[in-house]
Amino acid sequence: MNQPLQGPITAILKNHGLRPDKSLGQNFLTDSNILKKIIRIAGVTDQDNVLEIGAGLGHLTAQLAQTAKDVVAVELDERFIPVLEENLAEFENVKIIQGDILSFKTSDLVQEGDYLVVANIPYYITSRIIRNLLESERKPNRIVLTIQYEVGQRLCAKTGKMSLLSLSVLMYGEPSLETRIPSGAFFPAPKVDSAVVLVNLYPEPLLDGKEREKFFEIIRAGFLHKRKTLRNTLSKGLAWSPGEVENLLVSVDIDPQRRAETLSMDEWLELTRNYDKIHPS
Repeated sequence: MNQPLQGPITAILKNHGLRPDKSLGQNFLTDSNILKKIIRIAGVTDQDNVLEIGAGLGHLTAQLAQTAKDVVAVELDERFIPVLEENLAEFENVKIIQGDILSFKTSDLVQEGDYLVVANIPYYITSRIIRNLLESERKPNRIVLTIQYEVGQRLCAKTGKMSLLSLSVLMYGEPSLETRIPSGAFFPAPKVDSAVVLVNLYPEPLLDGKEREKFFEIIRAGFLHKRKTLRNTLSKGLAWSPGEVENLLVSVDIDPQRRAETLSMDEWLELTRNYDKIHPS
């Protein structure tokens, strides 16, 4: 599907004396049909400000620039900045920034108005980027990420297969796995397929600051030893007595013998809200 596009990509790299850096997770998605599909999934319009993470050679950036009001494209690898400037010279609505996305505040990158995040991100920092976006002072309205397919499945898992990642995202928004992208659509091709994941963020997180901290404390404890019962793993993770943990679980009608992955988001929220009744701060 993407074979005809590999010539131009290798030519661009060769002309600039560049090679993809495996340590930075550089796999370039250049299939125009898939790029357009990602923009449709994100619902980008000419009224939107878009933050792109990992602009690479600018293939997604160019598609975004044709659709969005303004695009801020962040690229870590300084070698690619001249390529981006050359490939995107015709677009006056694109701002290219060199640097590590994790070192920026989103409010410094997109200074006015609401914004979306649309990005093909390196697999190895997926969780850190997601956490950074969800916990930022100025959160995006929507996040659309191309990530490793199995990570996308975990992020969008339903009750019975929940994980720390899926619960963390559900605190801030509603995730959905929108499409699968075969590894051959990238250059160089990674070893695994990718997924496009959409997260529509709530106007506010489900819990406020203090309760949200307790929520994350509880779920981290719950998944500390996810094969153990909640009675045992919460006792160890929270440094509570088994009796205190059992009282908490029973107070919200949760069987202490259940395991963390079987609980729904609502059950974790109920545990959080009843935390202080059993173990006051």
